[in-house]
Amino acid sequence: TAYVSDHDYHLHSYLSSCSNDPEQTVEALLSYAKANGLTRICLTDHFWDADVPGASGWYVPQDYAHIAKALPLPKDPQVEFYFGCETDMDAKLNIGIAPDKFDLFDFVIIPTTHLHMGAFTVPPDIATVAERARWYVKRLDVLLTMDLPFHKIGLAHMTCPLIYKDHWDYHLQVLDTISDSEYNELFAKSAEKGLGIELNLTVASYSEVDLERVLRPYKLAKAQGCRFYFGSDAHHPAGLEKVMDNFNEISRLLALEKEHIFDFRQN
Repeated sequence: TAYVSDHDYHLHSYLSSCSNDPEQTVEALLSYAKANGLTRICLTDHFWDADVPGASGWYVPQDYAHIAKALPLPKDPQVEFYFGCETDMDAKLNIGIAPDKFDLFDFVIIPTTHLHMGAFTVPPDIATVAERARWYVKRLDVLLTMDLPFHKIGLAHMTCPLIYKDHWDYHLQVLDTISDSEYNELFAKSAEKGLGIELNLTVASYSEVDLERVLRPYKLAKAQGCRFYFGSDAHHPAGLEKVMDNFNEISRLLALEKEHIFDFRQN
């Protein structure tokens, strides 16, 4: 029986600049959780630590003082509401959170695939699909060599179209270019470190053939012993409407059971 999701660990409020939606409040997120039978959710607004140099102009305003405006989070006996953040890795392979700041958060998600942010995340000499594939591998490999509290870190949307958004098929071509052996090496390290792998691909966006292409990394990660968590990456109320159907379809496609679920509370 497929694992039915009871959590969403990737949620944005209006405090994230890419949301800026006055209706996307923490109260609205809590209501979403209760309406869908979720028992655990985590707020992960975009964050770049003011103590870490190199923030892009977009990230500069999204420091801790800004995202902490969400606190205290509303409480409810049915739902555990956690405070996290989504930071980034820049083109110099630095992440936007200082070591001493992890204690401020219950959970931290780091996308190594935010390659749509121009020179902030991609050096100018990386242009082709093959070069993006090498950059994908390098970024994740570097993340896995860092001294981080991996028990409370998630790898956000590792197959998202933002890998190469110039054309829909380009992100799939990047994923195709990475070999099974390269993926296996990365995911073996991920499993050893205890890094959580996010599940948030939108199944309905892919044809049957393309779905197999985008599912391949997740299947390889599962075979290497990685654990997964669900994240909607919702920025607006409309983004929450079909989340559960999508989560449950992902679970079915990957044949997930409870033993495959990442839970930062258990570490």
